[in-house]
Amino acid sequence: MSIAHGLSLWRYRGFVLGSVKREFQSKYQNSLLGGLWTVLQPLAMILVYTLVFSELMRARLPGVDTPFAFSIYLCAGVLTWGLFNEIVQRCMGVFLENGNMIKKLSFPRICLPAIVVLSALLNFSITLAIFLAFLAVTGNFPGLELVSVLPLLLVQVAFALGLGIIIGVLNVFFRDVGQFFSIVLQFWFWFTPIVYSTATLPEGVRGLIALNPMTGLMQSYQGIFLEHRWPHWSAVLPLAVLAVVLCVLGLLLFRRRSAEMVDEL
Repeated sequence: MSIAHGLSLWRYRGFVLGSVKREFQSKYQNSLLGGLWTVLQPLAMILVYTLVFSELMRARLPGVDTPFAFSIYLCAGVLTWGLFNEIVQRCMGVFLENGNMIKKLSFPRICLPAIVVLSALLNFSITLAIFLAFLAVTGNFPGLELVSVLPLLLVQVAFALGLGIIIGVLNVFFRDVGQFFSIVLQFWFWFTPIVYSTATLPEGVRGLIALNPMTGLMQSYQGIFLEHRWPHWSAVLPLAVLAVVLCVLGLLLFRRRSAEMVDEL
């Protein structure tokens, strides 16, 4: 992110944080249980994965033979993919959804993707806290290796943000882009080793899966939470480089087309 964009976000930090707070509150304002749903929903998901898959899919993880192995493996992938998916999906439509506000109010447009990222991170942090509590209760809490989640999240968020901004800008001018990429994300999920292990795949298929930039990231998360090992940073490096490239391209595209977007909205 350029210095100018960073300064703009800092000057409008009250607007950004206030928007995140209002969005979180409005999500549950007409609900009887209110914010309790932020705990119940991920808790229910973790329990379902544990009860349904812990015994049924244990054999799908060669070399790992603990009662909760597959549920931990699955949660590690699904929860972190959910963060990536939420940022990209929401960035794809953030300019279209806030078209009226863009036309009527004067504020740095870069605040909108920032709001998306902070809201997604807030939701993810609640879910992650519940997952960590589950790991602690079941005796599977990772040790010092847990701190390596932070740089992985930084890479993942940067990648999702850069990709989301590019698609979001293009979606303003070509409305089919968002629809098409929503389908791409569905295929991308199944092309990523989240509900299966690459060790169970044929050799030829493993080579294809290895080309997926998200593969190394997901395996790093799964290694931390399931095997309590440090990530292989060389496997994450290609995604980190791609994240930087996409962020630069996204900001350049955003800067050049921001004025034209107002006319298209």
